[in-house]
Amino acid sequence: MKQRFLGSIVAAALLSTAAIADDTLMQRFDKMEKEMAALKAELNTLKAQKAESAQKTTIIAAPVDKTVVTSNADVAKEIDDIKDQLSNINRKTNGNNLKFGVDFRTSVDNLQYKMADGSKQKNDALFSNRLWLNMNYAATKKLSFTGQLAYNKTFGQRAATTASSGMEGFDWISSEAAYNDTLRVRSAYFFYQDNKLAGLDVPWTVSIGRRPSTEGHLINLRDDVKASSPLAHTVNVEFDGASAKFGMEEITGLDGSYFKLCAGRGMSEAEPRMGSSAPYAGEKSVTNNIDMAGLILVPYDDKQYSVGMQYTYANNLIDLANPGVDYSMKTVGGLHTATAFVMANGIGDKWSDFLDDTTIFVSGAMSKTDPYANGKGGMLGSTDSQTGYSYWIGTQFPSLISDEGRWGAEFNHGSQYWRPITYGEDTLIGSKIAARGDAYELYFTEPLVDDILTFQLRYTYINYDYSGSNGFFGSTSGTPMSMDQARAYGSTVSSQVVDHAQDIRAYIRYKF
Repeated sequence: MKQRFLGSIVAAALLSTAAIADDTLMQRFDKMEKEMAALKAELNTLKAQKAESAQKTTIIAAPVDKTVVTSNADVAKEIDDIKDQLSNINRKTNGNNLKFGVDFRTSVDNLQYKMADGSKQKNDALFSNRLWLNMNYAATKKLSFTGQLAYNKTFGQRAATTASSGMEGFDWISSEAAYNDTLRVRSAYFFYQDNKLAGLDVPWTVSIGRRPSTEGHLINLRDDVKASSPLAHTVNVEFDGASAKFGMEEITGLDGSYFKLCAGRGMSEAEPRMGSSAPYAGEKSVTNNIDMAGLILVPYDDKQYSVGMQYTYANNLIDLANPGVDYSMKTVGGLHTATAFVMANGIGDKWSDFLDDTTIFVSGAMSKTDPYANGKGGMLGSTDSQTGYSYWIGTQFPSLISDEGRWGAEFNHGSQYWRPITYGEDTLIGSKIAARGDAYELYFTEPLVDDILTFQLRYTYINYDYSGSNGFFGSTSGTPMSMDQARAYGSTVSSQVVDHAQDIRAYIRYKF
């Protein structure tokens, strides 16, 4: 009876603390569970002693006290009841509430450009703030919502010296460019997951909304974030769409294997609500729907060694329709991209602590244009399909000055017709991955207060072989022009073509 009485007291005490935070409840529950285990052990000892005493005295034992015999089951039942009560308390207090997180960064960038005509442009100290407000809600074990609000702006009011400053609000980069203090939806999507598919042991997920499609695999290392879905060698841009992922470990027998289907829309063919006789109709719009579909395949990932592949196709891609006049767009064609990487998170097997904590990767990629036969100038300066190539190598290793810091070095090269969709990359001088030429990067990230407050210093240098690395897809802004060709066209062209660029960035970042 003492055991039941003790269990009842503990259960009553737990129920009376429904407003206490989960960690306090779990601490009390763990303590109670240990006490229950000790009590069960004591009961077993007492029973053994009684049995031994009965055998030694050869006296017929009295009927077993069923209260004592069944007390172990009673204790177990009370423990289960208390677990259920804790689950209810957790659900009613904060287990299912909307949870917020903050990621705030203050940066200063030193930007230097040398143009093809030999002139220079620069900004010695461009200060900016970037704020991410993260939110998550788990309605059930299988269904959840994730969202992120963001602003990214330079200090004070921008000078806005050119008309093209309006392009910084373009939807593909609206949260990535240092623009203004408008709080935007960077991502918002629901996420459903299950462990079975048609009765098979195939874990699967499906998600629809404004999907996280920047800071993808490999680029996330230097950005010090968890990787989003895309392989960033070919896709790093904000997008709206859907994805479905299927785990293949049980079928292939390979650790971590899965494939993911992705689809999205980067521009909707729709007239404006105001000023149009047929709001949201598409017949008179100057561009068509831009849709992208892709497949991500990870055949192997045992957390140390991993291999990943990705293929995408985007249609109805755009370029400027009236360059020098306005920023209206025209449709020019489609684009195939493909990429694959291998990565080692730890070199060798216990060769040294340093190598065990070192990451190295190699990635290759290609792009192939599909210009439409519509008399609109072709793609990348050609009416024929053109293929571009890129390779990217990098390493990240333990800090030489602290236990928790990370240092890294990367190099990538792109050919004449290389064209990824990486406008959202977090580099103020333009996407280094998109460079038609060579790009070098060194960085180190060091903790200041645990992993809550961190400091990073990063150096990025791009030496362009051809122009148009950060243009659109047509011939107006995407034509590759060598530096010699740019100089031959005279100052009107060469003064606008970047020969090489560098960005030295320092930031302090708060994450919680």
